[in-house]
Amino acid sequence: MDKDFSEKLGKLWNELGTHAVMTLSTCSDGIVSARPMSVVVINGRFYCQTDISYKKCNQIKDNPNSALCFKNYSVEGTAELLGRPTEYDFFIKAMKKHFRPAYLRYSSLDTECVIEITPKLIYCWKYELAKPYMEYWDLKNNRYRKEQK
Repeated sequence: MDKDFSEKLGKLWNELGTHAVMTLSTCSDGIVSARPMSVVVINGRFYCQTDISYKKCNQIKDNPNSALCFKNYSVEGTAELLGRPTEYDFFIKAMKKHFRPAYLRYSSLDTECVIEITPKLIYCWKYELAKPYMEYWDLKNNRYRKEQK
């Protein structure tokens, strides 16, 4: 891994933080859906939970390509349906800490499942001296680039 990428990636994870309400977008059969989700960030992956019978889970089964967005960040990646939230202590611990009402309301339901999104590409808009630029973190190829707009 190149030193510049490693350094920039560390700063990115600090900027992204440990949790946020993010919009999760999924698609199958030409139908796109987007929904706000309570997301926790753990070890470079994004996690949320939903009911296994919802459209989002069915779309992920058909097409794991997904995207998250919040603030000025976009995350493109691959989603995987794991299992019930109570099977993943790291997830439960993070949900209790950051989204306690959601944890209390949903995490113990038999039909809930954890979605894990592994990012491939993260990018964002920023400004420097009132001029826009974009930053890209290609996690698949361990590359960073900054592009003036």
